[in-house]
Amino acid sequence: MHDQYFCFKSLIKSERSISFVPGGLFLDDALPPCFLALVPRKSDPFENLAVSHSRRANYCGVNARVGFRNGVFLSVSLSVKENDGYALDSAKLLGNNNGEKVEGSEVEEKEKGKVKESGAFNTTKHLWAGAVAAMVSRTVVAPLERLKLEYVVRGEQKNLFDLIKTISAAQGLKGFWKGNFVNILRTAPFKAINFYAYDTYRNKLLKWSGNEEATNFDRFVAGAAAGITATLLCLPMDTIRTKMVAPGGEALGGIIGAFRHMVQTEGVFSLYKGLVPAIVAMAPSGAVFYGVYDILKSAYLHTPEGRKRLEHMKQEGRELNAMEQLELGPIRTLLYGAIAGACSEASTYPFEVVRRQLQMQLRTTRLSPLATCVKIVEQGGVPALYAGLIPSLLQVLPSAAISYFVYEFMKIVLKVEST
Repeated sequence: MHDQYFCFKSLIKSERSISFVPGGLFLDDALPPCFLALVPRKSDPFENLAVSHSRRANYCGVNARVGFRNGVFLSVSLSVKENDGYALDSAKLLGNNNGEKVEGSEVEEKEKGKVKESGAFNTTKHLWAGAVAAMVSRTVVAPLERLKLEYVVRGEQKNLFDLIKTISAAQGLKGFWKGNFVNILRTAPFKAINFYAYDTYRNKLLKWSGNEEATNFDRFVAGAAAGITATLLCLPMDTIRTKMVAPGGEALGGIIGAFRHMVQTEGVFSLYKGLVPAIVAMAPSGAVFYGVYDILKSAYLHTPEGRKRLEHMKQEGRELNAMEQLELGPIRTLLYGAIAGACSEASTYPFEVVRRQLQMQLRTTRLSPLATCVKIVEQGGVPALYAGLIPSLLQVLPSAAISYFVYEFMKIVLKVEST
């Protein structure tokens, strides 16, 4: 440090004596280059003098710049670059003595704004990927969803083929898509939040743990948290939809009419009927759905075939189209999505039955979730808790498969970055 000081001192020649008190600056070898600037008074003959030093290059040099004009001090800045370039010095960051904003600080602020904007834009794309996945999958399986609701909500006892004939005769082909628009309004934000929340929670847990890859525990916890988050935000729309397809729901006059009727007759909190069983159901459902898919995906990518596929994708890069960029490939993505959906539905279906029954109850005759469950078992036995499971599985298998496929595909198309 004293050698550098003498090098600095030898560069300054003047008829005036300039008092300069050497100080101590201890730099570690691992640190990037530093910038030292002497900023003198206006009357000082060395008004535009600045001295730079790079520890790596081990030399002293003189650079000209305009400093403050109302005092002498030593300006120290550290570069964030791993090269010989220098960061903005303190004079530029602090501004001039007129309090004006300098160019350097404006550049930094603009860069920070771009980072924030990029993060918000990436989040929007991420949510849209999940929303589009829900729209496509729900529209494809809407007829199966309608059959499931007939069994769960209306308590149909007919076999599957007789029920299909009944709906066709009464309402025609469009009857199988009855309530699909409302279903999309419910599932699109629900799936968007669910997918986004899962990826976000999983990545946060991965960073906190410091592991190279998420553990199965991280996956299940993130899935449960994502399910709870989406349920809290989207349950009211699901309640309205259930009310509309129930007996007498046609007379309510659509979404707005059903919403107004429920709020006026039962209060705002009626929109959250069945919240407890919904959360109890969605926590394990989300954990199983996302956890099983991620476990299957991770297991495949660690196989020789999976490693070879990833290496091929890395080499080809942008030459691959969106379909070819799917890490699992189209068929395996559909298959793993279907398996995850089936496991999730089968493990949590009784909670779904109880929740639907709670949503149908009036305030005057409302029962607790446990009492509702007991009542269902008393009336139809334990199998009543699984009423409609087969049409539900027929609906979930393609729905989950298409949902995951479209979601992974849209993330590639929209160029969604990992959060």
